[in-house]
Amino acid sequence: MAKSSVLIVDDQPEILNSLERLLKEKYMVYRASGGDEALNILKKHEVAVILADQRMPGMTGVVFLSRSIDLQPQAIKILVTAYADIDASIAAVNEGQIFYYLSKPWENDELLLIVQRAEEQYNLQKENRQLTRDLEEANARLEKENIWLKQNAEQQYDFSRIIGHGPAMQKVFKLTSKIIGTSTTVLLLGETGTGKELLAKAIHYNGPRKSKLFVTQNCGALSDSLLESELFGHVRGAFTGAVSDKKGIFQMANAGTVFLDEIADTSAAMQTRLLRVLQEGEIRPVGGTKPVQVDVRVIAATNKDLEEEVQAGRFREDLYYRLNVFPIMLPPLRQRQEDIPELVSHFIQQFSKKIGKKIKSADNEVVNAFSLAPFPGNIRELENELERAVTLAEDGSEIQMAHLSQRFRESSVQDASNPCEALKDQVEALEKRLIRNALKETNLNIAQAAKKLGLSRAGLYKKLDRYDINPDKV
Repeated sequence: MAKSSVLIVDDQPEILNSLERLLKEKYMVYRASGGDEALNILKKHEVAVILADQRMPGMTGVVFLSRSIDLQPQAIKILVTAYADIDASIAAVNEGQIFYYLSKPWENDELLLIVQRAEEQYNLQKENRQLTRDLEEANARLEKENIWLKQNAEQQYDFSRIIGHGPAMQKVFKLTSKIIGTSTTVLLLGETGTGKELLAKAIHYNGPRKSKLFVTQNCGALSDSLLESELFGHVRGAFTGAVSDKKGIFQMANAGTVFLDEIADTSAAMQTRLLRVLQEGEIRPVGGTKPVQVDVRVIAATNKDLEEEVQAGRFREDLYYRLNVFPIMLPPLRQRQEDIPELVSHFIQQFSKKIGKKIKSADNEVVNAFSLAPFPGNIRELENELERAVTLAEDGSEIQMAHLSQRFRESSVQDASNPCEALKDQVEALEKRLIRNALKETNLNIAQAAKKLGLSRAGLYKKLDRYDINPDKV
């Protein structure tokens, strides 16, 4: 390890010799007999510690140390004098930024200890400067990465890149466009896997809050006490293990967006606290005594019928009305078959890149099988099925029926149509299947089945009569 450098400045040669003998074993020693000579040394060599005599002809120690700041401001300065001059001491501290004031004669052990402490101070400051530079560089990199991530997120969640060219999704996009530029509370409804979180992110990253945080919390994934701490934060000592204050999601996402997924799974107590956030724009951390104001946009989502939950007493009616300011129903995949070919192509490209294969496409039989499948898991189910298929397929090939799971292959066999069958017959067969599926999923509830199919009750009854479907025997 290289020795630290020490500059000693004194007009008396015997003092310089004495100091050099004392310090040279541990330090690289530079010596000067006056201020001008010492300044020239500082121009050429980095010095950790400077020991300068106060009373020198031509330039006093205080003047020299003051001028040395321009050359090496980080050097640690020690003033040595044989005169008990208080005024000089004050001047030295104020003008020369002196680390220590040492009187002659000195004890060698004392001087060595003072120089050692000065060296430690210099090294510590040097490390701190390096850490500061490293931190500034890291912050600059993070800033660039954050800008890239925000730009990437904005591109990824741009509405033009969300697949949905059919009428069902175009209706969703039309509704969404009405509230993009606002802070209106949005309630996203729909079955599991229909893309509620994707739409929530699209609303955030295309709106005025896109530069702030988008934070997601699944309300059904945590116990009530943990969820309370996650959402509202806690203060130190609020409970066992709360060793410091913690900001909750609402504080972290201040001026941004909070996405509350599975909102119907919250308890009555949690619903009361959420209502206060929506009404008053304030939260109270667990264990805290003072409310904290927050400005967040809330987007909530559920796969349950909140009106039924309210009627059953499981969901607060006032919270429902606060959330239901702008409801958007996302259609299930079976109501948007026209989007399936594009979704299939998208997921094949996505997983081919992820797994490192070049899968060309899916053959027509696979696409047809997907178009006829009921998909209770919706887009998420299709996504998982295609990840499996891409994994099984050979590199450079296309997805075949053999790559699909058994239930999709069986469904395809059951729904296989005569290639020569007229288009009208194929459409009717598809309508029959969709109607039967809707009736089964709603436990033969005509009103709910009609709602799922996008029909009026009268319209559904007409189709039941037309296709001779008995709803009690589906």
